[in-house]
Amino acid sequence: MRVMGVDPGLTRCGLSVIESGRGRQVTALDVDVVRTPADHPLAHRLLAISDAVEHWLDTHRPDVLAVERVFANQNANTAMGTAQAGGVIALAAARRDIDVHFHTPSEVKAAVTGNGRADKAQVTEMVTRILALQQKPTPADAADALALAICHCWRAPMISRMAAAEELAAEQRRKYQATLKAHTLKAEARRSARSAR
Repeated sequence: MRVMGVDPGLTRCGLSVIESGRGRQVTALDVDVVRTPADHPLAHRLLAISDAVEHWLDTHRPDVLAVERVFANQNANTAMGTAQAGGVIALAAARRDIDVHFHTPSEVKAAVTGNGRADKAQVTEMVTRILALQQKPTPADAADALALAICHCWRAPMISRMAAAEELAAEQRRKYQATLKAHTLKAEARRSARSAR
């Protein structure tokens, strides 16, 4: 599976592509950070991010995108910029019919380091080890993008199993409700037949 990990942001947007192998084996294929100047208009900054992401999608052809989910502890301006960048990225993937999965920072940290409260230095260190990189990816946004992709590769089997279980439960619920409705209708018909006598 080829996963594109994206750490969305207006000032710096981390992009990565990794490929999963057997078990927990993962290989880094590419990593970069798209930067946009803070003094540029918002629309132009989002366009620059969109253009870069679309180029990556067309070049690397990932099977799935793993994007960091905006979390409530960020300040409002940072959260808004992150959400806007994430929306542009998800839209670009949707246009190509590529699945997008969102992971919280704590899920990513837990998957990569075993600690959902790990700091950026710990995440960078573990990403470097997991991918057997010659040097640490910099800036932190690059390491975060790689961590997102790793997280998704390792969580994807569980996500698939959960989706299958939810679909099975929904199907069983539909069958149960149909059976219950049929029994209710039969009971009502019997009551009507008795009262008509």
